[in-house]
Amino acid sequence: MAGVRWTYAAADAPTLDGFDLHVRPGETVVLCGPSGCGKSTALRLLNGLVPHLHNGRLDGTTRVAGLRTDEATLDLLGRHTGTVLQHPRRQFFTDSVEAELAFALENFGEPPARLRERVAEVIDEHGLAPYLDRRLPELSGGQQQRVACAAATVHRPPVLLLDEPTANLSEAAADHLTDTVRRLRAAGATVVIAEHRLHRLHRVADRVILLRDGRVDAEWTGAEFAALGDDALRAMGLRGIEPPARPAPDPVPAHGPSVDHRDGDGGRGAGSLPGAGEGLALRGVRCAFRGRRVLDIAEAYLPAGAITAVTGPNGAGKSTLARVVTGLRRHEGEVLLAGRRLNRARRLRESAIVMQDVQRQLFTDSVEAELWLGAAADAPIGPRARALLADLGLESLAARHPLSLSGGQQQRLVVAAARLSGRRVVVFDEPSSGVDHRHLRSITRVMRDLADAGAVVLLISHDADLLALAADHELRLRPPPAG
Repeated sequence: MAGVRWTYAAADAPTLDGFDLHVRPGETVVLCGPSGCGKSTALRLLNGLVPHLHNGRLDGTTRVAGLRTDEATLDLLGRHTGTVLQHPRRQFFTDSVEAELAFALENFGEPPARLRERVAEVIDEHGLAPYLDRRLPELSGGQQQRVACAAATVHRPPVLLLDEPTANLSEAAADHLTDTVRRLRAAGATVVIAEHRLHRLHRVADRVILLRDGRVDAEWTGAEFAALGDDALRAMGLRGIEPPARPAPDPVPAHGPSVDHRDGDGGRGAGSLPGAGEGLALRGVRCAFRGRRVLDIAEAYLPAGAITAVTGPNGAGKSTLARVVTGLRRHEGEVLLAGRRLNRARRLRESAIVMQDVQRQLFTDSVEAELWLGAAADAPIGPRARALLADLGLESLAARHPLSLSGGQQQRLVVAAARLSGRRVVVFDEPSSGVDHRHLRSITRVMRDLADAGAVVLLISHDADLLALAADHELRLRPPPAG
């Protein structure tokens, strides 16, 4: 990429401005930097989505495997690149794991026998056998991410592009992804990764490149980056690379097949918690997909006035619990708020949620209008909204169309809307994907403000940095036994 300047059609300023990047064959490069600095746009230029599918003005030249990406067709670029988007469900074309893995090879005309052989190899390499009897929409966000990574490599592209690949992954799944990148690198693939969570991926990077204001601000070898230290990284607005030290939050009172209790607590968690009687109680809550149990909680109490982290491996039922609590999912059992049983319709009115893929929650034509749409009717939001937008780094974007924002900016916009909603129950499902160090703290402040106002706040996350900052209590889930 040489002298690249790209401005989206809906934007007033370029996202990339004088951007130069050269990645050598077989090199692994990690792009980092504050939200909105142009990392995802750089990947879209490399795979041709910019300018073929995004409107705007492009200057400069981008070449991949000798092809000019603005001139080559997308199908030709697709043979040379594999891409994993920040939200993988946007790139699925089928509804089953095997069909998704076969999709690219079918389009490239691979002979059926070789296609079946290659799909079987990828299933084994990526550990996808447990998912083969499942439809893609039934998989958790982290499980979908694993399938997307496998599908991106099935045709053995020489260039692999990963956009926030660890955003929704558990510790074990993120370790598996790192091993996959290491294996691809050893096989000679060129890998470019846009990522905020650097504590794993910097170990497999040949270079780490910092973007700021649409151009390269600094770059290091992997070893030089590791030697910088967390204080220096945070001064640049980056996440640290050392795992955060934090005491384990107190477990909430809970038991049932889906509850992963700590040794010695009898499966019931902690005793009396602040706000007892005002929080959210679950009784006999069970959910199933096509006869397979995905959530089974006999009893749990989630306190008001505190932030309860909901943790556990991918597929443990965390997002299913979020949909139950907010009235978006049918289930057995009952949900009570402050001792009063709430049906699903009432829960929809009493709760707000920040989903993993927040683009599905953006409905208006400006950032400001998005805040007004869901704001509490009895609370003027003008001054509060301006202060909130400033804290979340969105103040200068109030007139922008929400879909023209970066992924991290969209995430923070929906967080802001949840803060102004006035709801008694607020769920944050992986709210820190696409979020740098500065905005990690601003999102934490939003959750703390909601808890201090008496709301029941649930935080579903694998992000150790966010959990260390925010979690007061913890509900750890595990996949319920089969049957």
